[in-house]
Amino acid sequence: MTDGLISFKDMCARFDTTPRTLRYYEYIELLSPQKEGRARFYGPREVARMTLILRGRRFGFSLEEIRQWLELYGMRGTRPQMEEWINLANRQLDVLAGQKAELEATIADLRALRDQTAESLAAE
Repeated sequence: MTDGLISFKDMCARFDTTPRTLRYYEYIELLSPQKEGRARFYGPREVARMTLILRGRRFGFSLEEIRQWLELYGMRGTRPQMEEWINLANRQLDVLAGQKAELEATIADLRALRDQTAESLAAE
C-alpha cells in the first residue's frame, strides 16, 4: 500500500513542519492521508495540497481561505479556481500593502526617534 507514498515522518521532514501541525491540518480536513492501522501515508495529491497550504500561509492567508480555495479547486476545475485565486490574491495584496505602509511608517518613526536621541547625546 505504501508504493509511491511518503510516511508521516517524511512528510514532516519534507515540509519542515511539526507532527502537531500535520495532524491539525488533517483534523481540519485540509489533508486526507491514507491510513494503514495508525500509520499515515501521503501521496502526490496531499504533497501538492501541503505545498499550497504552506504557500498560502506564507502569503498571509487564513486556513479558512486556504480551505475554500482547495475546495474550489476540487469541485469546479481550473477557470473558477483561477478566478477565485485572483480575487483572494487581490484582497491579500491590499492587506499586505496596508501592513507594509504601517511598517514603513513605524520604521521612519523609530529612525527619527533614534536620530533625535543621538543628537541629544551629541549635544551634551
